Amino acid sequence: MRVIVCGAGQVGTTIARHLASEGISVTVIDTDEQLVRRIDESYDVRGITGHASYPATLQKADARDADMLIAVTRSDEVNMVACQVAYSLFGVKQRIARIRHAGYFTHDSSALYAEDHLPIDIVISPEIEIADGIAWRLRAPGAFDMVPMAGGLVELLGIHVEAAESQVMNQRIADIEQLPELEGVSIVACRRKGRSFVPAANDRIEQGDEVYVIAQAKRSTAVMSAFGHREREAKNLIIVGGGNVGLHLVETLKASASKVNIKIIEQDRARALSLADQFGSGVIVLHGDALDQVVLEEAHANLAHTIVAVSNDDETNIFASVLAKQMGCQRAITLINKRSYEALTPTLGIDAVVSPSAATISTVLRYVRRGAIVALHTLREDFGEVVEAEITEESRLYAKPLGQLDLPPGMKIGAYIRDGQALVPQPETQLEIGDHIVALVSYSSLELTEALLGKRRGRLG
Repeated sequence: MRVIVCGAGQVGTTIARHLASEGISVTVIDTDEQLVRRIDESYDVRGITGHASYPATLQKADARDADMLIAVTRSDEVNMVACQVAYSLFGVKQRIARIRHAGYFTHDSSALYAEDHLPIDIVISPEIEIADGIAWRLRAPGAFDMVPMAGGLVELLGIHVEAAESQVMNQRIADIEQLPELEGVSIVACRRKGRSFVPAANDRIEQGDEVYVIAQAKRSTAVMSAFGHREREAKNLIIVGGGNVGLHLVETLKASASKVNIKIIEQDRARALSLADQFGSGVIVLHGDALDQVVLEEAHANLAHTIVAVSNDDETNIFASVLAKQMGCQRAITLINKRSYEALTPTLGIDAVVSPSAATISTVLRYVRRGAIVALHTLREDFGEVVEAEITEESRLYAKPLGQLDLPPGMKIGAYIRDGQALVPQPETQLEIGDHIVALVSYSSLELTEALLGKRRGRLG
């Protein structure tokens, strides 16, 4: 399989690194010669300096032999044109583009991206995906990560283990999963002191762990309570930044009929006036700097359940979150672009971090994996993924009961879906063709897992 990645920024570099590590032939294009040289020297990829939308550049990248083009440059227009040129001149089979500006997402945008207009197979909008992710987190207060899977039948929950009264503290994984309160729950991953691993049955949960569980959606509240989290859903919400993420988040919350009082802090006066006019009396829009204590006081940060900082500036997001929590805000969800800042957030009291690059990478990898993979969520860029996959005739997972299968050490099946029901697998469980599984897969076990699922490398469609 041959893939061209347009853009050597953080997202493009990470995608290229992932794909190259799986034995895929990757070529990266960027106008920044220094970035191209760095990625060419650091990873097993080919780097080309040039404009990704220019036919000559794509020809130099051997686009005619490429199976897929992934356009994630900083320019929506370059991404669009690169897909058009790749399709019209070189016949590239699959084209994915990151498009960020809300103006390109209208009620008839599906027609815009048809083959006879702009031939883009997959349009990725990080802003929309981030807004959706934050809305999910607001539904699961106390979780630093939350993703519904299998049509909403199960949820992936990321949970900090801090409370001394937690029922899971110092308990073995095997014992925890047998607790009545945790019926229908599988603990699939743990991060401890900077190391991520798939816990064994005899491993114990320790204070300070970050634990990922797969749970039946109807059990999520009981699961959070068993882990010592009894936070209530936010009723008073402050959003810092009225850009695309903030806009999509408000629209998502309003569409869900969520009974939450929303205040937006926007520094640009014209944008603040536009938002106030758009949302009317249903949302309070404050014009000002979120780092100004007077503005935070006007927003009643001391009474807010959650502050969601999603401006275009990492430093503003971080410090606005810290200031609001010092004033009495209970929870902070913070958008951070720079990976180097993420390690600092726990010591600053930030409860959950959202990353535009992680959102884009998860979506891109889902379409690259294809085959039996239905959905995919990247846990950490250096560890693994939670995938939803269908059991097909090609799979080797239905040959025997799960307890008799030699599953890779980095794979743990957290749930399986049959006849519209989410069930917890047992050693005697025998999967059937048509079942879906939700499983943790570490990158060290990815190749073996794909072999078990029956995915054929290089197949597109």
